Amino acid sequence: MNMSTRCFLVYKTASIQLARSLLTKGRLTRRARVDSARQLLCRTLATMEGQKQDQVQVPTAGIIIIGDEILKGQTQDTNTFFMTKHLHNYGVKVKRVSVIPDDVDTIAKEVAQFSERYTYVLTSGGIGPTHDDITFESVAAAFGEKVKPHPTLVELIRGYFKTDDLTSPAMKMAHIPESAVLHFAEEKPRGTKARYPIVAVKNVTIFPGVPYLLEKAFTYMGKKLFHKPGLGFMSDIVYVTADEVSIASILNETVANFPSVSFGSYPKMFHSYYKTKITMESLSSSDVTTAKEHLLTKLPEGTPIEYKEDTVTSPWEHIDKLLETTPSLQAPVQEATSIIHQCMEKYSSEEICMCYNGGKDCLAVLHLTYALMRQKYPDIKLQAVYITEDKAFPQVTEFVQQSINRYDLDCEVLPGPMKSALFKLLEKRPKIKAVIMGTRRSDPYSDTLGFFTPTDQDWPPMMRVTPILNWKYNNIWDFVRGLYLPYCSLYDWGYTSIGSQHNTLPNPLLVTKDRAGQVMYLPAHLLQEPDMERRGRLSSKH
Repeated sequence: MNMSTRCFLVYKTASIQLARSLLTKGRLTRRARVDSARQLLCRTLATMEGQKQDQVQVPTAGIIIIGDEILKGQTQDTNTFFMTKHLHNYGVKVKRVSVIPDDVDTIAKEVAQFSERYTYVLTSGGIGPTHDDITFESVAAAFGEKVKPHPTLVELIRGYFKTDDLTSPAMKMAHIPESAVLHFAEEKPRGTKARYPIVAVKNVTIFPGVPYLLEKAFTYMGKKLFHKPGLGFMSDIVYVTADEVSIASILNETVANFPSVSFGSYPKMFHSYYKTKITMESLSSSDVTTAKEHLLTKLPEGTPIEYKEDTVTSPWEHIDKLLETTPSLQAPVQEATSIIHQCMEKYSSEEICMCYNGGKDCLAVLHLTYALMRQKYPDIKLQAVYITEDKAFPQVTEFVQQSINRYDLDCEVLPGPMKSALFKLLEKRPKIKAVIMGTRRSDPYSDTLGFFTPTDQDWPPMMRVTPILNWKYNNIWDFVRGLYLPYCSLYDWGYTSIGSQHNTLPNPLLVTKDRAGQVMYLPAHLLQEPDMERRGRLSSKH
């Protein structure tokens, strides 16, 4: 009996029971009979869904990476990552990855074993004209076959390499297992057939080892060869501020209660926002949803957070949501965006530059400026300048580079001090007229600044634009952490205002001790005395 017939009979039985329950008199009121019957039908349909899920066979895959150069560390294998990621998206469960040498017997044995165990077998490497390109003959040996020239491949190689010699190195690539079939990809958007096909033998698909060629072939053919329509993993993530050990019993109990869901737990020792990332996957989206709801009810209050991996791609979606939940930010953000708007009305994109140093204040301004640039100039990169200094913290330098990549900045990196760097900037980019800066009134020599302040006469002629001039210390952290923006790791180690290594220390007001009694520092956003923000700067008066 097939699945559709079984479902029909179960549903028919449920309908009959429902009708009978509705006709039952005496012991139940009419409303109670209806409710009871409805519950019966729901339970029956749930059983049907469970039976349907039991019938689903998740396809499996084994990947064989072939090549002495991989085992010797002469070439880095990137094909495994690429294939496993895409197969997982197709709903295929990769069970094993094997890396083996260029040896016919070894390859043949591995292919034969994998072919029996898994739905799909994918090989990578060993296709070519040289002596160590032996994958075709090895796969043939795995199935007791020989290789022979395939007329289609012979014709392709004859036209490309201009040879008719079947014993030539080029023609070696035309000799494939006797039962092999050819899969030609359609190269979109041109709609033309790929020049060279993918060779498959039974459930073994043979891919080239060169990453560019493998990725191209897999992109065009992977879904067709390995994806079953309607089948794919549904997933969700819970981010927790508690460490993995403290929630282990809760997670274990949840795992036991939801056998149809695959869980993963990933501790993060030094993440700015969470300590444990829990993933959930299943072929059933409802099972994932139910498992997540169960887990959230068990976790300690306040430990699960709505962390966002990416708040840069669609910045305003997240900014608007933050302003709805954090009213204290509405006025500061409105004021800052108004200043940036005015700047963009007065100056063109070529005339505006962001002065970025990787600090928390500059990060807040960068994010707002980037968001507004995406609205006004969606296809133009934001210009920026990073002015380096002696003895800069390596964490700052690294974070600046991450920011350049994350916001896709058109950034000049120039050595300090600032005055000479800005002169150099104008030499390289003479159209720049306005520099947006992350300056606040609490910064030294900034109490008399306006939102638009020209540089002094002996400085490069520019307009200094300071959108967050009136922001307070808490505004910065409410904005940055409210959007889950990545920030320089030094702020998590007690630094509240960062200069260079020779003039900056963790803020002594954040000193504490860990469980072992060792001195440590709380993160910068926990500073209770905002006016003491610069206590860690050696040049500060305190």
